[in-house]
Amino acid sequence: MSQTPQLGLRANWQQFWLLVLVNAFVGSMIGLERTIVPLLAEEEFGIAAASVTTSFIVSFGIVKALANLFAGQLSDRIGRKAILITGWAFALPVPLIIIMAPSWWWIIFANVLLGVNQGLAWSTTVIMKIDLVGPVRRGLAMGLNEFAGYASVGASALATGWIAQNYSLRPEPFLIGFVIALAGLLLSVFAVRETKGHAEQEALLHGDGEIDQKPSFREVFARASFKDRNLFSASQAGLVKMLNDGLAWGLMPIYLATMGLAVGQIGMIAAVYPFVWGVGQLLTGAASDWFGRKWLIVSGMWVQAAAIAGFVVLDGYSAWLIAAGLLGFGTAMVYPTLLAVVADNSQASWRASAVGVYRLWRDSGYAAGALMVGVMADAFSIPAAIWLVVIITALSGLLVALLLRERMPSTEPASQQRPTQASAQGSE
Repeated sequence: MSQTPQLGLRANWQQFWLLVLVNAFVGSMIGLERTIVPLLAEEEFGIAAASVTTSFIVSFGIVKALANLFAGQLSDRIGRKAILITGWAFALPVPLIIIMAPSWWWIIFANVLLGVNQGLAWSTTVIMKIDLVGPVRRGLAMGLNEFAGYASVGASALATGWIAQNYSLRPEPFLIGFVIALAGLLLSVFAVRETKGHAEQEALLHGDGEIDQKPSFREVFARASFKDRNLFSASQAGLVKMLNDGLAWGLMPIYLATMGLAVGQIGMIAAVYPFVWGVGQLLTGAASDWFGRKWLIVSGMWVQAAAIAGFVVLDGYSAWLIAAGLLGFGTAMVYPTLLAVVADNSQASWRASAVGVYRLWRDSGYAAGALMVGVMADAFSIPAAIWLVVIITALSGLLVALLLRERMPSTEPASQQRPTQASAQGSE
């Protein structure tokens, strides 16, 4: 007879922290590219057009968005662990392809594989942590997950920038990718345990006992995309967040290079942003559990808009470091909180699918942002592209302020919850 799964961070601390470590490896894979790949475009492949340079992010964003969608849907059907392992299998050839790439199209292909890795592996670590903790401390759980991922993005970006400055753009910065991918795969195969049973236990205990009557995937997609105002608020804000991250990843290194910064300085700025993003989530994820989600998201979107504007308004390495840190903290206010909003507004039996749909829209922002800023930079200038992103980010925060309604989760089992007026009338 199998043991009944126990919910909560304390009851599942070993698996929870193992998944934190696994997500740190996931983040490190994407950090390999944050400083180096945009510079490779011009220096090794002779690409001057910004729209072509950012094409690797477009391919990454489209594939990652779709992988998120399938990760959520398949996690509800067949479980989480198999999806996690599949994601790591796609990561293994990425460093070798980038090292050996004879043309820019090979870099784009490597980012297709990286998009599958990030979509499948990161999505499942998010879903598995939500499974383990249950309805209590979701914000804290998401803060810890995203801290591990994005602090590792920053550390990896810093390391590759230093290696590139002291050696070369290829192959040295990407050699550590082999170790990261293999470690993530081995941990996922031999140490991570399936968590789908925890979600089913939460469904039984907290008011979602009618598992067989859960909505179809089409209905979940509609709710998370536009029918549910709270889920729509989260999806559009997530998309805009990744739109401005596409700018930071694809164009900002090129912009800073044109302003006279060395590769090591660009690497430091590229590292500060995700590192503050990661560490800040230790505070903001837990804060959203205590003070609510809405105004943390609204404020965070506006802080991001101000920080992005700072790269144009301010001048000099020190000022841009401050702007990068502010952008990271604004993102930290938003990022785990949006995931908590999705968890708050979906039931355990279809939550993985809802997370997948949210992450589909969120990571579509990579492709939309990279394409938009690339075209804008070619047609006008990089500062013009930056100002457009500032305006869109600020408007997204306003939309959340107007639409989002707080809905914090109940921590009582369904049997102890007071029936609503509608349910009481239905039982008479």
